[in-house]
Amino acid sequence: MSSRAGTSNPEYVNARVRSRRGALYDDDDYRKLVRMSPAEIARFMEESAYEDQVNELGARYSGVDLIEYALNRNLAEQFEDILDWCEGRLYEQVARYLRKFDAWNVKTVLRGLYADAERESVEADLIRAGEFDERRIGRLLDAGSIEEAVEVLSDTPFGPGLEDAYGDYESTGVLVPLENAVDRAYYELLSTSDLSGEALSEYREFLESEIDFRNAINALRLARSGADVDPSEYFIEGGVLFSADELRALASNRDELLQRIRESRYGEDLSSALTELEEAESLIAFEHALEAALLEYADSLGHVYPLSVTPVVSYILAKEREVDNIRAIARGKEAGLSEEEIEEELVIL
Repeated sequence: MSSRAGTSNPEYVNARVRSRRGALYDDDDYRKLVRMSPAEIARFMEESAYEDQVNELGARYSGVDLIEYALNRNLAEQFEDILDWCEGRLYEQVARYLRKFDAWNVKTVLRGLYADAERESVEADLIRAGEFDERRIGRLLDAGSIEEAVEVLSDTPFGPGLEDAYGDYESTGVLVPLENAVDRAYYELLSTSDLSGEALSEYREFLESEIDFRNAINALRLARSGADVDPSEYFIEGGVLFSADELRALASNRDELLQRIRESRYGEDLSSALTELEEAESLIAFEHALEAALLEYADSLGHVYPLSVTPVVSYILAKEREVDNIRAIARGKEAGLSEEEIEEELVIL
């Protein structure tokens, strides 16, 4: 991992991040965008923090393609700015957290190969905000099969887990084992073992929540896929809600899994989402509820501990939410979805 010498400087970085946070779209903006065409969305973006990216890319792309590329470029540039501001331990913590985009890119390529998608459409979904360089990303995009992509990643932290999971992928024909292996490798890299002190203890609690939510989603996905895979093999260490053995038992009994979550410290925040999941048998609303809960929790920690890494993490999550929501609106418009259907795809606090 990259390193940066110097004394940690959270006060300076968090002041800069608060300024950026104020420019993010709010829920009213999303409701306006839902009523716009892709061309109108691009013009709306041009009058906001995405002005530079829309102008730079407007000669090459239009419509949804322009929106996609502008969103991803802006996201990467925003996070590069944050890393440029950070020094010392804060830099290490932020750089480590941003490795989530390496995990995102790996899963995006695997899904593209699985669906036999065009290279250009896969590349449009990549977010160059992690530590993979252009050579690595190019090799991934050039992979002709999932097996080749796994080979490309063999010398990265994702390699061992993907190699172990590849046999399960071959036998089941579903991506869940590979996606779970990527998630587990990322959270192992994130390692919370060196977090001490009051503010960092709160950050550790946030990371525990993120891991718990990821384990719950993975277990539900495995149960829904019908794949004959032991979920404990892809259990992510570092959470507090499940043990590997418990997750193995609960994955085959969705009602008990949901009840465990309902009775946990997350139950109150996720009550409505759990009810919807029980009734509709859909993971989408549940995952959106988890994202919203994490956002709100990170926000609360950022206010309580303004001189820790948590305001930066809160901004990263909020920026991701903005990009995901705008992308969902643009793609929904392109697919001819109704406004109501598009709104179901958004994470609204």
